Amino acid sequence: MGTMTNTLTVEKAKTSKIKDVDFDNLSFGSIYTDHMLVCDYKDGEWKTPKVVPYQPLTLDPSAKIFHYGQSIFEGMKAYKDDEGSVWLFRPLENFKRLNKSAKRIAIPELPEEYFMEGLTTLLQVEKDWIPQNPGSSLYIRPFILASGTGFHASPADEYKFIIACAPSGAYFSGKVKVLIEENYSRAANGGVGYAKAGGNYAGQFYPTQLAIEKGYNQVIWTDDNEHEYIEEAGAMNIFIRINDTLITGPTSDRILDGITRKSILDIAKDEGIVTEVRKISVTEVVEAAKAGTLKEMFGAGTAAVVSPIASFGYKDTDFDLPELTDSYASRLKKRITDIQYNRAEDKFGWRFKVQ
Repeated sequence: MGTMTNTLTVEKAKTSKIKDVDFDNLSFGSIYTDHMLVCDYKDGEWKTPKVVPYQPLTLDPSAKIFHYGQSIFEGMKAYKDDEGSVWLFRPLENFKRLNKSAKRIAIPELPEEYFMEGLTTLLQVEKDWIPQNPGSSLYIRPFILASGTGFHASPADEYKFIIACAPSGAYFSGKVKVLIEENYSRAANGGVGYAKAGGNYAGQFYPTQLAIEKGYNQVIWTDDNEHEYIEEAGAMNIFIRINDTLITGPTSDRILDGITRKSILDIAKDEGIVTEVRKISVTEVVEAAKAGTLKEMFGAGTAAVVSPIASFGYKDTDFDLPELTDSYASRLKKRITDIQYNRAEDKFGWRFKVQ
């Protein structure tokens, strides 16, 4: 990592927007900090990253991002504890997954030190932007896009790696009502479902819109073949509690290897909660709901950490989930956020201090 220390340049913004920000009323991901990290891939190599003032990009109309969708991203957060120290949560997992996505979309992989040193330098510059209000954090969006030009259908020869940040308030999703999808698929075997590719999310919007028109907040994705197995909850991994067993689907070509998902599985085991990683059918979930053994369903992801599901719809019938005082969802969310904000012991070694 030390190889870059003297070469990573920082160009400071002439003025800061921070004084105009109401940190007590932050929406999610809509206000951006003063700086961003930019790194270009040209002539067959990644050039030295640099921190520059946050600004628009200028791209040629023939840039391949516009035509062939070569774009990938990650979602991360930086947290500030009561002493003002800055922490990341499992950042190397995001780096590894970014490169896993890059490989699948034929984007050149990024060197680890460019990601880690670039990210920590940016956070040192933007430290004052990390909110300290309860539940607030600095949302971090690393992404890569094809900036190389040409209308021929082939990978680009130039790319941009950017990290942009947005201070965000506590993410409350309220009582989420979901619809189990019976027609559309999020991903298919052999496809790009396991990658954080921009197009995966574009393809989700229309079926989700249809669900919203029916009075639901989100879609539960099912397998592409028979729509019989539960896969993901919107843009999150999904957990289902039947009696006292917590179940989630295995990762595959179709399912994103969520960092929150992995963390929940480890914490659940540490809490003595019985976990199963296996395929779970819609029929099993519906039967459990009818029998009263379906106790909880929740999404897991970076933005909300844990998003409890209050009810689900399937074949024109809605099923309500019980309101529990001591839910697995709330227990697991507290354990993760206490680690993230440096409020509790981190026996897993997940916290990363930004020096």
